[in-house]
Amino acid sequence: MDLKRTLNRTKETARRTAQRRVVRRTSKFLTIVAVAGMGAWLGIAVSGGVQSSIGPVDLGLSVRPAWSGQTVVDAHPLGTLLFDTHDAPLRLRATLENINQDQAKQMIEDPLLADRLPGLIEENLRDGIRDLVIRSLLFACCGALIAGLVVFRRVKTALLTLLAAVTTMAGTGAAVVTSFRPEALVEPRYTGLLAGAPSLVGSAESIVTRFESYRLQLTKLVTNVSQLYDTVSALPVYDADPTSIRVLHVSDIHINPIAWNLIRSVSTQFKVNMILDTGDITDHGTRAEDNFVKEIGRFDVPYVFVRGNHDSKATERAVARQKNAVVLDDKTTNVAGLRIYGLGDPRFTPDKSVAVDSDPAGLLDFGRRHAGLPAPVDLVAVHDSTIGKGFSGVVPTILAGHAHARSTEVLPTGTRVLVQGSTGGAGLRALEHEEPTPVTASVLYFDKETHRLEAWDDITMGGLGEQSVQIQRHVETAPERRIFPEPSSAPSPTGPLESTATPK
Repeated sequence: MDLKRTLNRTKETARRTAQRRVVRRTSKFLTIVAVAGMGAWLGIAVSGGVQSSIGPVDLGLSVRPAWSGQTVVDAHPLGTLLFDTHDAPLRLRATLENINQDQAKQMIEDPLLADRLPGLIEENLRDGIRDLVIRSLLFACCGALIAGLVVFRRVKTALLTLLAAVTTMAGTGAAVVTSFRPEALVEPRYTGLLAGAPSLVGSAESIVTRFESYRLQLTKLVTNVSQLYDTVSALPVYDADPTSIRVLHVSDIHINPIAWNLIRSVSTQFKVNMILDTGDITDHGTRAEDNFVKEIGRFDVPYVFVRGNHDSKATERAVARQKNAVVLDDKTTNVAGLRIYGLGDPRFTPDKSVAVDSDPAGLLDFGRRHAGLPAPVDLVAVHDSTIGKGFSGVVPTILAGHAHARSTEVLPTGTRVLVQGSTGGAGLRALEHEEPTPVTASVLYFDKETHRLEAWDDITMGGLGEQSVQIQRHVETAPERRIFPEPSSAPSPTGPLESTATPK
């Protein structure tokens, strides 16, 4: 009995020892896996991603561990697009960072651009993804190895940690490949300001059906900006005083970043003395859009701004914070030798869900109530030309926007009204129509002594999906014409510039 009891105790001791050994090994294995995962994650975080040129566009690519697999396209400051592309716990982020205009210009001169561009973009993107994978793997392995050495202080265990990291990453990569859903690329989820995109441009299905015609829009628009440098050399001769005051008139940017490229190019090429923006620089007037207007501070000339019906008072304050900005709202100021009066739009209609009273008679009356200026001015800037007509006979030149279509008219009083189109190609609204909205801006030439408009250049770039640039010179036939005050009993002026009841 004693022998049997001894044998049983020995077996029980051996069983418990084996259990403890399994527990220790399992615990050590799990610890190694946890340390490997933590080290790999820290390594990937430190790697910072890669920079890749996709055609003329500089793209930032990065990958991070995540609870669910996603592909994120960062379209700052508009927001992001989220694609549910895979199930593996990795998130791929692509950020548009810069446009290489030198490369875009070189591509203009290549007659095979249309044939080469899709293949070039595909090759660049493939190379960028490959570089990202290699960099991420190297940093993940280094991170896992260093973490193993720090935690376990044994080379052999640290190497096991590295092996665990490699195995985990291989499994994750296989999960990405096997679970990849290409159809998710046509079903994005919008965040930030882009959350309003479906209501602005239609359903996702209609966008997808038209995507092919717009897929090269960014490259083409950047290409057009570069073409300005070549086109300007062929401008008709305008024998103007080199000391003339040059004003770049822009309007209705609607938070389209391509407008900044155009403004920067034209400002430099035409040596303008100021930029005058007649409103709707944003779409919804939200705080998130404030970062968009920070680009104003990078220009070397004054930026005069009047609020549009899509710009909130907060937008106006965000513009005013820029070092070179001059915000006019029922104010007069001298800029570059011109005395300018500006009046912000009384409406705020960030989207079509906001009811707005755009009765032309009411808008005209609003302008007339502010037309009693204490001193003469050279130029009046408003957003809606109907409001601007209230200053008929008070000022020689009125600048406006709002209509997304360029036009001009000399009123019976002698006052000229110049309406700018959309320098942002109407933003996301460009996809609402079958025909794209052109990207427009104008350079106005004022005599230094008389402060009268003598000529202007209308610059027009093709809208989304189109590739064209046109610069047309106009010369004022009677720059010294007399401006007659409008009789108080005169009927409201009418014409093609009047606003409709539909807000832009």
